[in-house]
Amino acid sequence: MSTVSQWMTKNPVTIDQDASIIEAIHLMKEKAIRRLPVMAKGRLIGLITERMIKDYSPGKATSLDTWEVHYLLSKTPVKGVMNPSPITVTPDMDLATAAQIILDHKLYGLCVVDSKGDLVGIMSVGDMLRAVVEFAKDRKSQ
Repeated sequence: MSTVSQWMTKNPVTIDQDASIIEAIHLMKEKAIRRLPVMAKGRLIGLITERMIKDYSPGKATSLDTWEVHYLLSKTPVKGVMNPSPITVTPDMDLATAAQIILDHKLYGLCVVDSKGDLVGIMSVGDMLRAVVEFAKDRKSQ
């Protein structure tokens, strides 16, 4: 049986709780990622995603101009927008169980923590699809 540790993205890019939303936006664009575990003193305390940032940001109908929106986002820390209780899994969890959690909760990824609660990876839908492709190739070659 395949486990989360075999397919997760190890050593994920993270962001500090006091970093601004603008910093999170730039980091996500630079690293081409959609979610950032939020850390405080080396511990996972939340998760911020592109969708959360979009939901928080003023819409096009706002009376704020571009500079005001940028200022607002540069002064708002990610801890004010993040999900403070992200669903986590362990590296030894079987892949099917992790996939079921993603389906049940309509998520796009999970934070992976070890038995001490330390962040060790991210399990995204993309990681799951990589596993599916490999399983299909293996099955086809049999």
